[in-house]
Amino acid sequence: MGRNDNRKTLKMRRKRSQQKLKARIKRKIVAAKAAKKPAAPAKKK
Repeated sequence: MGRNDNRKTLKMRRKRSQQKLKARIKRKIVAAKAAKKPAAPAKKK
């Protein structure tokens, strides 16, 4: 981000939407891992 960049340009919209998408995916992965974790330690010998 440079100084006084126009955030309404197509490039910026693309960039911001991409960041939001990646953040959503990351949150989804973290949630899935958190949900999976309690099932893992059940395997004891």
